[in-house]
Amino acid sequence: MTRLAEELAELNAPTLRRDAVAAARGDRPFDILISGGTLVDVVTGERRPADIGLIGPLIASVHAPGARSDAKTVIDAHGGFITPGLIDTHMHVESSMVTPAEYARAVLPRGVTTVCWDPHEFGNVVGLDGVRWAVEAAEKLPLRFMVLAPSCVPSAPGIEVAGADFDAWKIAEMLSWPGIAGLAEVMNMRGVIDGDPRMAGIVNAGLQSGKLVCGHARGLKDADLAAFMAAGVASDHELTSADDLMSKLRAGLTIELRGSHDHLLPEFVTALNALPHLPQTLTLCTDDVFPDDLLQAGGLDDVLRRLIRYGLSPDWALRAATLNAAMRLKRDDLGLIAAGRRADIAIFDDLESLRARHVIASGALVASAGKVSAELNETVPGALAATMKLPRLNADDFRISAEGHRARIATIDQPRFTRWGEMEAEIRDGHVILPEGATLIAVAHRHGKADSRPKVGVLTGWGHWRGALATTVSHDSHNLTVFGGNPEDMAVAANALIEAGGGMAVASGGKVDALLPLSLAGLVSELPLDAVAAGFAQVREAAGRIVEWNPPYLVFKAVVGATLACNAGPHQTDVGICDAATGKVLTNPVLAAE
Repeated sequence: MTRLAEELAELNAPTLRRDAVAAARGDRPFDILISGGTLVDVVTGERRPADIGLIGPLIASVHAPGARSDAKTVIDAHGGFITPGLIDTHMHVESSMVTPAEYARAVLPRGVTTVCWDPHEFGNVVGLDGVRWAVEAAEKLPLRFMVLAPSCVPSAPGIEVAGADFDAWKIAEMLSWPGIAGLAEVMNMRGVIDGDPRMAGIVNAGLQSGKLVCGHARGLKDADLAAFMAAGVASDHELTSADDLMSKLRAGLTIELRGSHDHLLPEFVTALNALPHLPQTLTLCTDDVFPDDLLQAGGLDDVLRRLIRYGLSPDWALRAATLNAAMRLKRDDLGLIAAGRRADIAIFDDLESLRARHVIASGALVASAGKVSAELNETVPGALAATMKLPRLNADDFRISAEGHRARIATIDQPRFTRWGEMEAEIRDGHVILPEGATLIAVAHRHGKADSRPKVGVLTGWGHWRGALATTVSHDSHNLTVFGGNPEDMAVAANALIEAGGGMAVASGGKVDALLPLSLAGLVSELPLDAVAAGFAQVREAAGRIVEWNPPYLVFKAVVGATLACNAGPHQTDVGICDAATGKVLTNPVLAAE
């Protein structure tokens, strides 16, 4: 029996339904009565006074204020707004660098009751055991995790080496697990469009399972978008502009509008407000939230707040984050406050701050006044321990070797929407000396499945670096990636992470300026969120001292996505400089030397 079937069986138990019917008639008291609040009706768009009666995990009645007072427990909602629990349709726990239990502790008190989790970071590092760990870690928590099977491990086969390789057989195995809700974002877009047998087998496994098939359609339009959708991929969160949003809505994709690219949200709101009604295929997601942002601003609630601040109706924002999301996830029990539905409910003080007064999940009061009241069970590290499988490195590992006096170098230009470039450089003592404005990037395989010597490339458009930054949070294969202005500091930062078991480190002047150890798969810490957030903030601040960021594209977030090889354009991987669209691979950036 699948996890969904188990949940629905619980909700449809004859005794529970019988008791709910009796309570709705007035023949028995409610377990919980929510009294005195304003119901935000996500079907009609109305805001109306209503009381809600619960029996166990079930909503038994939505009725006139004051009509009933018989209940074991009464929750006072006077002055508050009652909404369905918020549903995040696409996210990665690992991006917040905390365990699932700690993530639940952060978002449950903010009104989030369901998240759709793609654990492809754990899958890329630890393989099937990493996905099993995710399922087991999530199953006992009051925050509902709909865990998906990572579809693209590695994200770009043949041009990077991850810690695992998920072919169609392994995908089918995961999809057979009761705790897996569907196929996670299909990122190898070119493989799907071109009919690559590997990707056809993976997508077809998702379709045959009858579960969700989720997408990643960055930059796709016209015939390519149609081909991607015709293959069976039904959603996307990789929006680049308002025009992109509208073309994908018109095409019929379900949109998981994400909050992690804030600079795009105002134009999205303008485009949506020009429509006569909110598309029912519009949902909301966080995708990636760094730990300090999660601590200070929140999860999906923060996305709603910003959309509302930019001019989207609170009623539309809530509809997208509740009923629309439930329809997308094929969860008829969620997303609506109505008799017969699951009692996932948030009570907000207002619809601007969206500060949650009380949060109910499956009929249990799990959080009040910003604090979790439910028990949150942690999971032991297990398969996620000891994943840094490479020796210490030295400065020469980060130099580009060449013979002669001058070299012509291939470069990766600009932090986002990368493109191929070239530059001239001096050769001195057998090594390339980069000119002003160039940055070194090195990727070292860390999973014990390939040569661990770093592959070194050259970036332009990344500013002037006065030190180095190393990270094992490096989408999506999560190899050890090091950025820097000189090989010496790159070695210092890299070795700090090798010794720490992974994480993030900044070095300058031959010493470590900041270090965030992430000992679980090199991605996640076992520490509480506030400690992880403080450590991450120190790394971010230290990085800001060795390079000037230039939003919206040259930002700290860019370092964790610089190796995402499935995206269009050249990217540095542990194989070399690679281009998924053309198949071009340069194991050495030196094109010519004389």
